[in-house]
Amino acid sequence: MKKAFLALSDGTVFEGTSFGADGETIGEVVFNTSMTGYQEVLTDPSYKGQIVTMTYSHQGNYGINEEDIESGRPWVEGFIVKEPCLYPSSWRSSDVLLAYLKRHGIVGISGIDTRALTRIIRDKGAMQAVISTIDGHPLRLVKKAKESPGLVGVDLVKEVSCEKPYAWSEGLWTIEDGYKKRPSKGKRFKVVAYDYGMKRNILRSLSNAGCDVTVVPASTSAETVLAMNPDGIFLSNGPGDPDAVPYAKESVAKLIGKRPIFGICLGHQILSLALGGRTYKLKFGHRGANQPVRDLTTKKVEITAQNHGFAVDMESLKGVAEVTHINLNDRTVEGLAHTKLPLFSVQYHPEASPGPHDSQYLFKRFVEMMGRG
Repeated sequence: MKKAFLALSDGTVFEGTSFGADGETIGEVVFNTSMTGYQEVLTDPSYKGQIVTMTYSHQGNYGINEEDIESGRPWVEGFIVKEPCLYPSSWRSSDVLLAYLKRHGIVGISGIDTRALTRIIRDKGAMQAVISTIDGHPLRLVKKAKESPGLVGVDLVKEVSCEKPYAWSEGLWTIEDGYKKRPSKGKRFKVVAYDYGMKRNILRSLSNAGCDVTVVPASTSAETVLAMNPDGIFLSNGPGDPDAVPYAKESVAKLIGKRPIFGICLGHQILSLALGGRTYKLKFGHRGANQPVRDLTTKKVEITAQNHGFAVDMESLKGVAEVTHINLNDRTVEGLAHTKLPLFSVQYHPEASPGPHDSQYLFKRFVEMMGRG
């Protein structure tokens, strides 16, 4: 197998084996603690601009299948694993992870000490890094990492958003039928969903909850959305710095108070900015399927799927919004609601994929909000 090198902007260099396409890639190196779900991680548009380290040592053991992708293609800049599986075993598998990475041009590295790498990120924070199979000069690679611009101030949403509106009706997966349209009993609600980097399982969850969804590009004006006469507006997940997407904030600000609004992840951050709040970058972020969150409304604790590197400063929203969910590891804000208007948002991913389903109730909460008008 071909050698590969991972160089961090702090000067650390790891030597391993190529696991994916040949070439060189640059991005912010982060870690994900999920034990399963590598396919969903790879295809989550929120990872645009990032090199993802999987902390669980064995990756690829159930292969690749067409049903578990979260968008049209992988979006990670690079992929790091300790031990890859080249001979997967699953009745659903139609491909091998290595072949999938090669086919989509994703540069990766295996055989390095991912625990040591994770400790570096936890101690020093997420940082720029380079994976290369074509340049074996450590100092040169470190220099490239140091000189790369990073994610702050970069609009990545425009690279992952859809180009034109489309309708969505597919529901959640079942072992009997896979994915199919699943109309719910009772009234269906018309929802316009802004695509900042949409995961498909969000759309499936909305559909299952009773929503007929039309997805629109991130740059769509508030006037265009209101002309579609929706019952509610959804703000999706997405990559990078929320302050780098001013057009999204401006559109959402014009929609506040006009319709019920529900936001997830980047959508949560953009809604906060539109309300006059501030966001800040976390040291190494939250990425995985095991983050404990307390719903302050019900006092229940849920185990959640998360993928974000920024958070909302609730001090900047005093008197406007209140905290509804809190992360029990570091006490960061995981959800908010307006004190008067019908809008709420969460920082984590209630649609999971991968992850537990503890938070699916939030889609029902959105439907109930629309039902109240």
